[in-house]
Amino acid sequence: MKGIVLREIIGQTLRELRGDAGMTLRQVSTASVVSLGYLSEIERGHKEASSEVLSSICKAMDVSMSELLSLVTLKVHAAETAQEGIAIAA
Repeated sequence: MKGIVLREIIGQTLRELRGDAGMTLRQVSTASVVSLGYLSEIERGHKEASSEVLSSICKAMDVSMSELLSLVTLKVHAAETAQEGIAIAA
């Protein structure tokens, strides 16, 4: 059973928020002063971003850090619940 990888959930959530904001990866990269390549790696869940980098990305998309973390928390909870359901069924 694969464990929950927080960086993947954070990356997926950032990508969704960027889409909701109607912004391209390049626009967020420029506005946040985070390199395009690094931002892409974060969104794909390949790199973990520091709180400072996450804050900069959130500001670039006009999203609060608490909104990002709330969404991530909900997704982690859903993933945990799904894993528990699988474990119980097995």
